[in-house]
Amino acid sequence: MSSSPPCDVAIAGGGLAGCLIALALAERRPDLDVRIVESGDRLGGDHIWSFFDDDIAPDHRWLINPLICQSWEGYDVHFPAHSRSLPGIYNSILSARLDKWVREVMPADRIIQGRVAALDGQHIRMEDGSSIIAPLIIDARGPGPMAALDLGWQKFMGQLLRVKGGHGLSCPIVMDARVAQIDGYRFVYCLPFDEEHVFVEDTYYSDTPELNTGALRGRITDYASRRGWVVTEIGHEETGCLPVAMGGDFDRFWADGGDGARAGLRAGLFHPLTGYSLPDAVRMAVAIAESATLDTPTIAARSKAQARAAWADRRFYRWLTRMMFRAAEPPVRYRILEQFYRRDADLIARFYAARSTLADKMRILSGKPPVPITRAIKALAGR
Repeated sequence: MSSSPPCDVAIAGGGLAGCLIALALAERRPDLDVRIVESGDRLGGDHIWSFFDDDIAPDHRWLINPLICQSWEGYDVHFPAHSRSLPGIYNSILSARLDKWVREVMPADRIIQGRVAALDGQHIRMEDGSSIIAPLIIDARGPGPMAALDLGWQKFMGQLLRVKGGHGLSCPIVMDARVAQIDGYRFVYCLPFDEEHVFVEDTYYSDTPELNTGALRGRITDYASRRGWVVTEIGHEETGCLPVAMGGDFDRFWADGGDGARAGLRAGLFHPLTGYSLPDAVRMAVAIAESATLDTPTIAARSKAQARAAWADRRFYRWLTRMMFRAAEPPVRYRILEQFYRRDADLIARFYAARSTLADKMRILSGKPPVPITRAIKALAGR
């Protein structure tokens, strides 16, 4: 077995969470030798990540700003009985930009392409028999064992369409639920990158993680046709499946994944209802870069504490996810979001940022329930 020269930090996983840690360390600790290991040809894979300005603390924007490819002022939502335009700056990051920026910041020999076979507190063992040695090993390889969590799924397929003569959208459509409700709560998401190019994503809050890619391609085609779009080219295509959490045992979840330092979905850091992990990944990357001690035991304790605090703080969002999945029949799950999007715009912004106040929570639960009251009570009680 061959080993590369020891380094200071080795990150297993070149997705969003792992890349943000590498970038934060390059900015705050340029003296360190940081390696990142990714199995794919491109860091970040083939994805688009989006977030609202309010999701990221102003003190952390230094990390994320160089990655933003496009920003819009305001966004729209559409439901069968309600449409609305909301304020707020919405931003998107393309994986190609993430890959390019990391390669500009990090020396080429510190980005290692290969598959991880196993890791512990001081070694990453590769499938080719080589190993990487460092006092700090961080596992950021995406979802690990999740049997301890009660999960639903937000799954999707997206395509970048070129529309002859233009698509006519001036801002993103974050949710268009005026579509057939199939396989749970279904909506379409649109990002207009220029006058002719629009990214269209067919999304489902579903009980299962399986994707029928052929059917989803057909539904995107149908959606474009119903809008009167003449599609001349299909570019970027991506699929994904994000966990959304209704409950579970955090301690068992953490034990199932081992005792080391973890980040991203591997640490269970995601919004329980939206599935978004970018804001948590930014916070974790900054926390690691600002740590006075960078070794596996210290960062393992820090990452577990941060994940545990987020889990405890987000019980309310797990309740809402449980209500959507357990109290509402799949064809009418959209009614929960339809009612939610009638609320105050600032409340909605705090919700996405996972910073809802007590008053926000009371307001969200007030009024006529969009689902049968007995089923809502049972769902909130965990039955």
